[in-house]
Amino acid sequence: MVFLKKYKVIIIIAVLMVLVLVVISYHLKFGDDKSFLRKVALEISSPVYKIINGSIQGIKDAWLHYFLLVGVQEENKKLKKKMDELQAVIVSYQEGYLEAQRLKKLLAIPDYHRYPFIAARVIGREQATLSRTVLINKGASDGLKNGMPVVAYPGLIGRLTNVSRNVSRVLLFIDENSNVDAIVQRDRIQGIISGAGPRGMMLKYIPKTQDVRKGDIIVSSGMGGVFPKGWLIGQVINVDRQNDGLFLKIDVAPFTDFSKLEELLILSSAETADE
Repeated sequence: MVFLKKYKVIIIIAVLMVLVLVVISYHLKFGDDKSFLRKVALEISSPVYKIINGSIQGIKDAWLHYFLLVGVQEENKKLKKKMDELQAVIVSYQEGYLEAQRLKKLLAIPDYHRYPFIAARVIGREQATLSRTVLINKGASDGLKNGMPVVAYPGLIGRLTNVSRNVSRVLLFIDENSNVDAIVQRDRIQGIISGAGPRGMMLKYIPKTQDVRKGDIIVSSGMGGVFPKGWLIGQVINVDRQNDGLFLKIDVAPFTDFSKLEELLILSSAETADE
């Protein structure tokens, strides 16, 4: 009863439309083609047929659109999958190209070919407050030993420590535990390069009477037999002559960006090669 009350008007209209259609159908079938009633029936039925035909066509169009849309979505999924696969291939080729470029630069280091070397890849890094080291994927099984010098473009960057069977740790020059005999290339003044952590490096024990300037190139001295002589280490970026000590306070920036190390060379007999 509630349903009838709620949709009373709609039901009445529907019933009337059905009756009209019945009458129209009867007269169309048995009535005179020229009768007034037939003409009226045609006039009345025309809008109804239009509505019905329009609804049917609308339903057809909707279904067609739905199936086309489903087809397009499936095709889009396939295309997206293919694009993802191609993107992965492109990234892989880009990585290979960039690695080849890095290795090309690494092998372009002057005099590297004078020394037997072992190539290695960085597999981890430690950047604590005082420590600056990286792990590489080569060890004692590859012929590595503690103290061997390590090279990255364009020069020396550190030495091996804690060599295990398949992994080794590289103590970088910027580590505060690192000390390297070095000289100022321009006037051959000797000093010690010490790590300063995030501040880079410092050239120590240079008397204030010496003429060290901003822009001077610092190279390895070869003293001690650990590092080969004359290899690039860094460049002077600041000279403080006003401090209270006996020596200049010299800040040195490394030539190598230690945050971007990926491939390295380990020189296996630098001492022998210099003799």
